[in-house]
Amino acid sequence: MPNTTWKSLERRVAEVLGGKRNPLSGGQGKHTRGDIIHPDLYVEVKLRKHWAVYDLFMDTRTKAAKEGKTPLAVIHEGSRKHTLAVVDLEWLVKLLKAEKS
Repeated sequence: MPNTTWKSLERRVAEVLGGKRNPLSGGQGKHTRGDIIHPDLYVEVKLRKHWAVYDLFMDTRTKAAKEGKTPLAVIHEGSRKHTLAVVDLEWLVKLLKAEKS
């Protein structure tokens, strides 16, 4: 994938979240090592041709739509401590805005 593709994705995510793309993410970042400069969130943006969790979410989304509900895919791996919630980025933004209100 051309590097402009992932840079474009980082810019779009930064805009949606109200942040700014970090041109020097990783070890070179002055503000944060994350991909997005944001006052409250540490954001890593990853682009791949395929993610298995994306398929899981899309299936959950289809089923949720049939019931008029918001899709939420929850994943947990073996004995790991953390359980992850996978949601649509637009829904997360709405949730964060509602929280600030």
